[in-house]
Amino acid sequence: MKKMMTLAVMMTIAVAAHAMNYSTARAEALFLSDKMAYELGLTDAQYNAVYEINLDYLLCVNTPADAYGSWWNRRNADLQYVLSASQYARFLRLAHFHRPLTWRSGGWHFGVYTVYNRGHFYKGRPVGFASYRGGNNQRHGHYASHRPAPVKPTHHAGATHHSKPTVNSHGSSHRKDTRSHGHRR
Repeated sequence: MKKMMTLAVMMTIAVAAHAMNYSTARAEALFLSDKMAYELGLTDAQYNAVYEINLDYLLCVNTPADAYGSWWNRRNADLQYVLSASQYARFLRLAHFHRPLTWRSGGWHFGVYTVYNRGHFYKGRPVGFASYRGGNNQRHGHYASHRPAPVKPTHHAGATHHSKPTVNSHGSSHRKDTRSHGHRR
């Protein structure tokens, strides 16, 4: 019994050692989101939402298996909801954005640093940088909490309805109705 308890404690410590602390996750989410804003041409509202999504993802990744598990799938679904169709298509083509995190040689590695130098920023900090601590993706009323499943492109010319988030000055989100008539998403 004592050996089992010791083994359980050691496994917990090993898993916790892989988890990213808040300050590291926040800094990495800021750097990644800044580069996404630059390359994808994000609006300020999109930039704020992308920062929250990236921070939530990084805070939820605890093991190497999590890097491309359910939290990665949730991140991509949330990003598909926030980004326009053309922005999302470009996002998918850029591995340093689409697959931002890998576990190698006992540590986390961020692909964005293979393209960008540390320390250079294109935008200021997002609205929630100083106060957002993560978890909006699980909060009732958040723009992603009641979103429908990602919509696949359709091949007919019917009208489509898409709801995109906007972020007010307090960092909270609400839906903005955007409609495209006769255009594929």
